[in-house]
Amino acid sequence: MNPNAPDGDYTMLIDPGLRMAAPDVGATTIDFERLWRKGRPPAPPEDSLPLHPDIAEISIPGPGGAPPLPLLVMNAGARGAPRPIVLFLHGGGYIGGSVRREAPRMQEVARVHDCIVICLDYRLAPEAPFPAARDDSYAALAWIHANAEVLGGDAARIVVFGESAGAGLAAQLTLVARDRGEFPIRAQILVYPMIDDRAGSSRIPAPHIGSFIWTGASNRFGWKCYLGTEPGGDDISPEAAPARATDLAGLPPAWIGVGGLDLFVDESIAYAQRLIAAGVPTGLLVLPGAYHGFNRRAPDAPISRAFNAAWNEALTGYFAMGG
Repeated sequence: MNPNAPDGDYTMLIDPGLRMAAPDVGATTIDFERLWRKGRPPAPPEDSLPLHPDIAEISIPGPGGAPPLPLLVMNAGARGAPRPIVLFLHGGGYIGGSVRREAPRMQEVARVHDCIVICLDYRLAPEAPFPAARDDSYAALAWIHANAEVLGGDAARIVVFGESAGAGLAAQLTLVARDRGEFPIRAQILVYPMIDDRAGSSRIPAPHIGSFIWTGASNRFGWKCYLGTEPGGDDISPEAAPARATDLAGLPPAWIGVGGLDLFVDESIAYAQRLIAAGVPTGLLVLPGAYHGFNRRAPDAPISRAFNAAWNEALTGYFAMGG
């Protein structure tokens, strides 16, 4: 439950398909701060699974003398006309997650869209606070541009795709790429993006928002680790928290999707509105009754299928549109 409304029971607001697929969701919130006081949680079993033969594990130079950056490169190789490229950034609240967990889903993206998918294993907070992960993402983008031809890819059709904190990094990356003007990005897909440090700290949502999976307390802890300071203050850089950026003009087209019960729903809607006002072609999908990560926890639920179909359709459109 949302700590701001301890007596509330909001499980009936959840989409029925998600309730049936995850009947314990009302009790499933994660005390991330308690876990991290005991040390980083062990890697999930999925991380030890063997990789598909079409996936190559490589390392590229880290930015500014940082350690090498591991990448999973999927579906690469010259096969006729250059193919579009997806740079995928995983979720995990800036403090967790891994690329191996994403390998099966991202391999399916590569197959369905006949594209190259590159997953970045960026540095995590609190050991590596901002701007480490953002700079890692920029280094990966630079490497993709330099190696697109060798990969069999089209550097003019690079889409940055992130989920949760990964979507926050994607938004950070598009901002810094615009400002530096070195490496163009075709579009950005932001799935329930973590872009505003004020959520759950200086901005308290309605009680039913953020009651499941990722709460205000989780968000405060994740942002504190990433920023290296308490979130919600007036001194937070918009380079770290894209919702604070004052100028969104000139960013690549965006698709933003989020659930109506997700802690990130308010910041997602507000960011989409501001992108539209800045002249950035933007699609927004808000699905009622969906909590954070719903399409991952219950992928076969009708609402999850509809959500996944929507971002896949957006990805198809971005690959097809003119440069």
